[in-house]
Formats: sequence, C-alpha cells, structure tokens
Amino acid sequence: MTVNPITAGRVQSAIALASSKTGVDFDYLLGQAKIESGLNASARAGTSSASGLYQFVEQSWLAVVKKHGAEHGLGWAADSISQGAGGRYTVGDGATRQAILGLRNDPTAASLMAAEHASDNKGELEASLGRTANGTDLYMAHFLGIGGAKKFLATMAANPDTSAAALFPAAAASNRGIFYASNGQPRSLSAIYQRFADKLGAATDSANETRAANLAFASQALGMGDDATVVTGNGQSATDALDWAKQAMARFGTGSTTAGASLLRPTPDTARLAYMMLASMGG
Repeated sequence: MTVNPITAGRVQSAIALASSKTGVDFDYLLGQAKIESGLNASARAGTSSASGLYQFVEQSWLAVVKKHGAEHGLGWAADSISQGAGGRYTVGDGATRQAILGLRNDPTAASLMAAEHASDNKGELEASLGRTANGTDLYMAHFLGIGGAKKFLATMAANPDTSAAALFPAAAASNRGIFYASNGQPRSLSAIYQRFADKLGAATDSANETRAANLAFASQALGMGDDATVVTGNGQSATDALDWAKQAMARFGTGSTTAGASLLRPTPDTARLAYMMLASMGG
C-alpha cells in the first residue's frame, strides 16, 4: 500500500513528537516503522495479532500501555488493563479492550508506546549484554520480545551459525520469510541479524531522503496561504496540507536560521508551484 505524502508527513510528525518526548532516536523509530508497516498506520499482519504502525501484538501492546499509558494521557487505558498471576494482560470490558487495541492504529499513540518500549528494552539489553545496545539490538527486542532478544543475542555471540528456526520455532512458523531462505534453508542467527541491520540502514537512508523531500514540500505548501481551496485526491483540504506543512517545518527543520527564514518566506513562484503540486494530486 502506498501512503500519500500528507498522511506520511503526519505519521512522521507523530514519530518526531514521540522522539522529542522520550529521547529515543528519531531515525531508529522511523526506520522501525518503515520496516514494520511501510508507514501504514492501518497495517495488519496475516499470521499473528500484530497491527498498526509498529505491528504490536496484543499482549505486547497491553503491557506497554499498562506501564506507560498514563504518562501520555492514556490513563483510562492503563487503568483498565490488569495482569493475571500467569503474567497475561487482560481487559475486563470487551468494548474497552477493543478501544485500547485500536490505539495501535493511531500514529501518535503507537509512536509514543514504541518509543517507550524501545527505551525500556535498551536499558534491559545493555544490562544483559554489557555493552551499548544498537538499533538492530533494539529491533530484535521488538521482534522477539526482550527475553527472546536476550536469548538470540547471547547465543549469537557464542555461536553465530546456530539455526534461528531451531532456537525460535514458534516465531519461525509465523515468519518463514525471515527465518528461511528462498530455497527453504534455515537462516543462521548472524544472517538474520545482518538482514535486519541492512534493512534498518536502508530505512535510515530513506528517512534522510524523506526529510529533505518534506522540507521542500512543506516550504512550497506554506506559500499557498490560508485561503487556498484546492482539495487533494485523498480528500484532504488545503488547510490539512498547510497544517501538515507547518508541522513538517517544525519537525524536520535543518536548524539553520538562514534556511528556515527563506523557507518560511516563499516567493510567488514557489506559491504557484505548491498550488500546482496539490492540484495535480487532486487531478
């Protein structure tokens, strides 16, 4: 599914907000979202309960909302979640449970919880590994859970050629494309780790390109003025576009005073170009 530029901009603004509130690296959070959902906040997995921008499965989502929801205005959700003697998280009321799980598809809530989850995992992984946890380590914790990530990383350090599918049969059954090569051969722990590292690297490169594109598009959209009436092909009004543009400028600015001043004072030619761009999107 291709995400339209305005929607993608709003998703990235939500990720930037989560990064600024938690201190978790923006590029990592954006890269993770690109890998998990392609920045599609409505994405759903076909082989598990995973859903949303960060593809949280139900139990992982309930756990992080229980722990951090109240810090971000989701106290009603956190208070509704209980943890049983066996460690399983439950919500007594069915409608409330669905509302809480539905928050996985809200970019702001999903980004904040993903950032908190990454922050929790980082501390725990570093205590276990005795070194600084990198982005790939954090992604392994998201993918396998903190216990699974510790087991994966510790085993890989001792024997990198170990079959990942043999170590994690349940995860392999739900994610054959990750655990097995196209010829059916099981991948080693080190091979899977490197594949994730490469994907995060590619996502970071893409994030840098997207940041540049956002700056350009935002500076053009700001030139339209508040009285523009053009409507895009996805139903957003020019006001929506302008709101996004202002957020994008705030989130993705270069930090250069000169650059910021020129972008916020577009020329008539830039204003006409912005109008033409949005008009063509509404085609």
